[in-house]
Amino acid sequence: MSSYPPHVIILIGPTASGKTELAIKIAEYFKTRIHNIDSRQIYKSMDIGTAKPSKNQQKKIKHFLIDIEEPVYPINVKQFQEIAQKSIKREIGLNKLPFLVGGSGLYMNSITKGFFVPDVPPQNNLRRQLEELGQKKCWELLNYCDPLSTKKISFADRNRTIRALEVFYVTGKPLSVQKVQNPPDWKVLELGLDRDNLKERILQRTKNMFLSGIIEETNHLISKYGFDLPILETIGYREAKDVINNHLTIDKAIDLTTTKTIQFAKRQKTWFRNKNNPLWLDNKNLLKDAIIKIESFLG
Repeated sequence: MSSYPPHVIILIGPTASGKTELAIKIAEYFKTRIHNIDSRQIYKSMDIGTAKPSKNQQKKIKHFLIDIEEPVYPINVKQFQEIAQKSIKREIGLNKLPFLVGGSGLYMNSITKGFFVPDVPPQNNLRRQLEELGQKKCWELLNYCDPLSTKKISFADRNRTIRALEVFYVTGKPLSVQKVQNPPDWKVLELGLDRDNLKERILQRTKNMFLSGIIEETNHLISKYGFDLPILETIGYREAKDVINNHLTIDKAIDLTTTKTIQFAKRQKTWFRNKNNPLWLDNKNLLKDAIIKIESFLG
């Protein structure tokens, strides 16, 4: 790949839409490698619950940005942005076609659109205090100290409201004046993968997770890092913990995980529509449509 600016391919889609399988076929066809852009697959020992590409899949196609840190050391968006951009630029330097795959819209856009995200780690005590105040009061506080953010954050979005307040109280500056864009000089093609039967796919994947050992994997993480490891609040691991504690049956854990995952997938799709607007692939022949779109993009 010698064209300038560098060309970068992206495949995004909600959880359980089949990104991994399709991405490997695309990578084989174009003889390229895959950069994982998933906020959980970056952690070691979290394989089943994150639907990480299998060892055989990783042997078939080289994957970057997988298993880069222990779960006890969380990586925030800014840190991941820096790690990922270095890896992608290294690929470009080798005259390779970078291929980014994932469902984490914020992580993806921080890389491709160059969002600068304040490097403020979670403030757990502050978060608890804000949660106790309630969303209505938090929104009023945010509207007072950072009115520009309230124009972009929904009144019902508790997580982003608390995060904006957290950044303000830690840095003394509104989040709205700290978020800027400095996009890399790449020509980007965004492909979107969605499925009409996504709910059924999520249910089947959830069943497979519990049959394949997510409870044992969770037990291993607890024994290694402790029961209060924050990342075990991730969907699937949270329910597996409750099975271990005898608070849930496996059937109930599967039901809860499925419901939460469907809700999460809905939020992902809303993000992709509002923040990315990819070229959605034709479900009748995903690989063929992807190849046609990529070849047209590459010229």
